[in-house]
Amino acid sequence: ITSENNVPPSLNSTLNPTNTDIISTVEFNSTGELLATGDKGGRVVVFQREQESKNQPHRRGEYNVYSTFQSHEPEFDYLKSLEIEEKINKIRWLPQQNAAYFLLSTNDKTVKLWKISERDKRPEGYNLTDEEGRIRDPTTITTLRVPVLRPMDLMVEATPRRIFSNAHTYHINSISVNSDYETYMSTDDLRINLWNLEITNQSFNIVDIKPANLEELTEVITAAEFHPNQCNTFVYSSSKGSIRLCDMRTSALCDNHSKLFEEPEDPSNRSFFSEIISSISDVKFSHSGRYLMTRDYLTVKVWDINMESKPLETYQVHDYLRSKLCSLYENDCIFDKFECVWNGTDSVLMTGSYNNFFRMFDRNTKRDVTLEASRENSKPRAILKPRKVCVGGKRRKDEISVDSLDFSKKILHTAWHPNENIIAVAATNNLYIFQDKVN
Repeated sequence: ITSENNVPPSLNSTLNPTNTDIISTVEFNSTGELLATGDKGGRVVVFQREQESKNQPHRRGEYNVYSTFQSHEPEFDYLKSLEIEEKINKIRWLPQQNAAYFLLSTNDKTVKLWKISERDKRPEGYNLTDEEGRIRDPTTITTLRVPVLRPMDLMVEATPRRIFSNAHTYHINSISVNSDYETYMSTDDLRINLWNLEITNQSFNIVDIKPANLEELTEVITAAEFHPNQCNTFVYSSSKGSIRLCDMRTSALCDNHSKLFEEPEDPSNRSFFSEIISSISDVKFSHSGRYLMTRDYLTVKVWDINMESKPLETYQVHDYLRSKLCSLYENDCIFDKFECVWNGTDSVLMTGSYNNFFRMFDRNTKRDVTLEASRENSKPRAILKPRKVCVGGKRRKDEISVDSLDFSKKILHTAWHPNENIIAVAATNNLYIFQDKVN
């Protein structure tokens, strides 16, 4: 894997990153030509892939800034005396239907549908206004002019087309576009709502796990996603480590799941932290729709949707942290929400870890690799060297001790190009793009 380029998430200086520059979501569009990032400051930055040129064939794969816009602003809920952060929690692209691109972005409370379009011509020759836009005196207009379109410098405009608000009492943690391309769902801690992309003033509540008495609350919803090609099927995960598959054809309110995927805990591993580390932070359908991938604190699991009894595969992400759970609890790292992604053929999984490490697992060969996204070892076109963490006392020179890992540097958000080996990795306020070695 070579590091292609390292692009700052905002156009501000990245030498002194502020909290607002921290990337909070990364997402390729359905063709992989565009890559969007959202940050804690409510900004969305869209990168576009360079077209291949004959004299510089190796430049294909580089992503450059295409559009930057402020998606969300900080708000204040006066009824509850609560500040609503502008941080972008998730971005989801809609399939491209015409020359424009559409994406959904959400903060804790409000989902917005953005249109990103190009303009390279401007109209000239108005009858009622002059070239500066001032209204002309009607008495001076003696001739009829036919407006013409003149070429101009390319402008990329981002405009909000729909704002879906006032439907969530709790914080939105995920959004997912349905394969019918007409609806999408937004998920908070206790409820999932189904929206029509054209209708902003009403949504349908399809899952509600809120108990009559909140003191009886035992779990919350952590993530949800639609099936890639069955528009009636979706899945959601919980803080208790269970995944529920639901079918919207059975009833309007999907409180009764069709399938429950849950691995009983090994009693010998039981500890004070068991419940916290079994909470699922991300769930993703494979592109084929046959498998589910879930990420909890220490592992990534692959489930066959036809087999509820146990996961098909379990991969240890950073098992060496098992002995460090006490200190990770004290510094709140144990509550970090790592995401996971499939490659385009569902054969390799990727997820993040600490010390700017990210992990890849090959499902066919069962090989895995740890790589690092950092400025020191990510010069353009450099080849990434696998990293190893040692637990014992003896350490080889190319290994890093588990005691010297930096827990403030964490890879929570990653994305994989839909059909090529190009990955995007967000490390705090930097976005790294890596691709297969090109000759």
